Amino acid sequence: MRGAGTRLEEEKALKSTEGPAYEGLSGTLAARGVDVDRVEGRLRSQRLETPSWGYGDTGTRFAVFPQRGVPRDPFEKVADAARVHGLTGVCPTVAVHIPWDRVDDYGELRGHAESLGLRIGAVNPNLFQEPGYRLGSVCHLDPDVRREATDHLLECVRVAGEVGSDVLSLWFADGTNYAGQDSFIERRHRMVDCLGEVYSAMPESMRMLLEYKPYEPAFYHTDLADWGAALTVCQKLGDRAEVLVDLGHHAKEVNIEYVVALLLDEGRLGGFHFNNRKYGDDDLIVGSVNPFELFLIYVELVGAEEHSETRIDYMIDQTHNIEPKMEAMILSVMNLQEAYAKALLVDRRALDEARRAGDVLGAHRTLLDAYATDVRPLCAKVREDLGAAADPIAAFKESGYAEKVAAERGEGAGAGWS
Repeated sequence: MRGAGTRLEEEKALKSTEGPAYEGLSGTLAARGVDVDRVEGRLRSQRLETPSWGYGDTGTRFAVFPQRGVPRDPFEKVADAARVHGLTGVCPTVAVHIPWDRVDDYGELRGHAESLGLRIGAVNPNLFQEPGYRLGSVCHLDPDVRREATDHLLECVRVAGEVGSDVLSLWFADGTNYAGQDSFIERRHRMVDCLGEVYSAMPESMRMLLEYKPYEPAFYHTDLADWGAALTVCQKLGDRAEVLVDLGHHAKEVNIEYVVALLLDEGRLGGFHFNNRKYGDDDLIVGSVNPFELFLIYVELVGAEEHSETRIDYMIDQTHNIEPKMEAMILSVMNLQEAYAKALLVDRRALDEARRAGDVLGAHRTLLDAYATDVRPLCAKVREDLGAAADPIAAFKESGYAEKVAAERGEGAGAGWS
């Protein structure tokens, strides 16, 4: 049995890019024919977007569990996002949710973000909380409700222009609870009509991302239930409408990496909402339940990066209900960095040769070799290269930031979820 002293020495080595952990890994990778400098360069260019709503109090259908020090307004959410970026080096944008992040002066919010080294990322309309949306928003039978929903989407297009965003990210709770409640086809036509008006109002530089979800809050059918439903609506709207994949929004048996590959092949994969789940849309820390699946998704993405100029926005979508907000976000970012690093280590030549030879297990072992590599020292090195922290969680705890904002903000505010 190894003693505590040995474990502490190993942890210390992982935190130092000059220590034996990094040197040993670098040498091993070089011996395997890996261009370590190229991999590090790709890791330094990784970009992830954190969500404003991930920093505030959120909850389930049953309760909200408040935490001290959570942001009281969008400006404080941006400040927390900037701290996460400073510690990890790869999160230069923060997504906003309207009306949760509505302010009187969006130019001021944009300036605040830029002063902290951030930009405002995707603008996310809210079309599920108003009482009028009980039977749907853009799919609602009542044209007045659809008009209200469409006007809110148009408002968010204007907000995007003011904050400097070029992404409108859409998720709809629209659906039905009982057979016979409404016409599937008529609801689809209503959605396309509303989104067509919004699409036409977007500037040429803006993209519309459509997210899907198989169930909840609608329990009989959802109007955008899967990637196929989202893709066909995008095809009706135009080239700047693309599909957004939320990792929690699938039936348990769905092969998400296969969905990713198909959307890449169609040129319609616009973005991700990264999280993890055990049962449904659990919004757990990224990579906390099925890290191998996350790695396999990145294997497909890395392959596409090498053969395409397609833009894909990588976003985290989590509502931390019991976890410390910022520590949970940092851990998600670190897990994404490590999954990407492992995918970059896949020997593509060996993989292709095994496939062509019909060597089933040889191809599989090629992936396992990359997945089994401990890339933590490599990621620590890259973070330090970016001016961030080798060990972001330790640095965050040592900084006293959580205690400082808890004293300043007190109980905070509900941040839109109440």
